[in-house]
Amino acid sequence: MGTRLYIGNISFKATEEDIRDLFSQAGEVLSSKLITDAATGRLRGFGFVEMGSEEAAQSAITMFNGKQFMDRAIVVNEAKPQEKKERRGGFGRDRDRRPR
Repeated sequence: MGTRLYIGNISFKATEEDIRDLFSQAGEVLSSKLITDAATGRLRGFGFVEMGSEEAAQSAITMFNGKQFMDRAIVVNEAKPQEKKERRGGFGRDRDRRPR
């Protein structure tokens, strides 16, 4: 198991400091990041926390998954590796396809 956790269903009023404070109850928090919409800058309702050890990460999952935080039941589980996005040619057209 890794030490990076996915946190979902986060209140739009939460801050990275709020998340860091909450997860520090389970162990050392190395970083916290709430994801924002690129166009509007508003929170998207999820983020990531990196815990100091696998034991702390497992403890955080046990302690906080499904628990109420700022009036919302948060989801906490191990973060999956980010998948690479496939780049496509201009205007949504697949460059490998040629007109026949």
